[in-house]
Amino acid sequence: MSVSRGSNGTIGGIDAKRIAQLRAAEAEIFREARPKSHARTGNGIAGYFDGVPMHWMTDWPTPFPILVESARRATITDVDGNQLDDFCLGDTGSMFGHSPAPVARAIRRQASRGLTYMLPSDDALAVGTLLQEVFGLPYWQIATTATDANRFALRVARAVTGRDKILVFNGAYHGSVDETMVRMKDGKPINRQGLAGEFRDLTERTKIVEFNDLPALEASLRARDVACVITEPVLTNSCMVLPEPGFHDALRRLTRETGTLLLIDETHTISTGRGGYTKTHSLEPDLFVLGKPVAGGVPASVWGMSEETASRYTAYNRSKEPGYSGMGTTLSGNPLQFATMRATLEEVMTAKNYAHMERLAGVLAAGLAAAIKRHRLPWHVMRVGARVEFICAPGPLGNGAEAEGAHAPELEAAVHVALVNRGVLIAPFHNMMLISPVTTAAQVKRLVAAFTEVAAKLAA
Repeated sequence: MSVSRGSNGTIGGIDAKRIAQLRAAEAEIFREARPKSHARTGNGIAGYFDGVPMHWMTDWPTPFPILVESARRATITDVDGNQLDDFCLGDTGSMFGHSPAPVARAIRRQASRGLTYMLPSDDALAVGTLLQEVFGLPYWQIATTATDANRFALRVARAVTGRDKILVFNGAYHGSVDETMVRMKDGKPINRQGLAGEFRDLTERTKIVEFNDLPALEASLRARDVACVITEPVLTNSCMVLPEPGFHDALRRLTRETGTLLLIDETHTISTGRGGYTKTHSLEPDLFVLGKPVAGGVPASVWGMSEETASRYTAYNRSKEPGYSGMGTTLSGNPLQFATMRATLEEVMTAKNYAHMERLAGVLAAGLAAAIKRHRLPWHVMRVGARVEFICAPGPLGNGAEAEGAHAPELEAAVHVALVNRGVLIAPFHNMMLISPVTTAAQVKRLVAAFTEVAAKLAA
């Protein structure tokens, strides 16, 4: 049985009928406030399959997509003139605010110099040393999405180890990397449900264990056939799961003992601080991936290698047969990416900005937790740096299975639309809220007030 769905007709401790009533009432308020969005997106957008440019746009809990007029700092304005305090921030893609001034200047400057030419620029020279300084690893490559960066890094891991298997943690998120689309059901590995057109049994080359389960991890690595463990430092894109004390130290020890490389994907946990969770907590990955916010909202990602991994990969390249490596895309490493990454790393992703983000995230987490306590809801709040989530189940959660069981889609959808109607936008899929350098204390206060009002309605 799901942690959030009770046998007495409740979801997350709330009567299912009350949730349905709230969602219906809030949906009507939403429609009335957005006649222009409804006219232009309510019946699907012409020319697009399923009426949207990307399929996940249909996953927003709102009755129809909000048509955005503009986004500035941490505020979105729709075509109907409604303003939303934006705590979704492009699900981390705009974690540092919409169009940060240094990034906007870099875009304007580079636009007159050419957008792509398969050759380095002065900004490329600067970014190479900035990546070393900010994240610690000595050697880097550029990609366009974190999914691609993860794919390429896993290829390197297989190349240098001569092994073909990888290991993932149940519930982890690494974009749309095929090999990571494995889950556990009833204790057994299966292809993740819902995959479109997948014709392979991904479990043949991917091992899966629960996050924080060190005995299972040790047993899976014992055969010494795993090229790489790919992991987030904290499980995200689900109900958040923090590592238990000592987990990362043991993970690093076990991978080294078994000749397995360790890839840390910081695409979401970059919220922790400058350099990410890895630098803040002194982790020592062999491979490192960061996507989404590294160029301030312009599509770009980076992946780095340790000295030893790079040396082994150099030796591999000298010995392998010539030909295309299967890694890289023509538009990756373009000068627009370098210009915006430089601006982000030098002027946006700063210790001062992270201090602001950390402080306000603490205020937000405390405010949400107080509302939950006041209304006696069986929920909890988790935070990793500037990233905050409320989870509609008791906590903390220990692994991916518990995170999946805590997910309460009907309840979360009702809360999401109710918050939108009160001028607040959070991530649509997992109750995630981000604090940016330009998020204000007043915006946080409004979010806490809106959440408290919705909680009171549900708990009445």
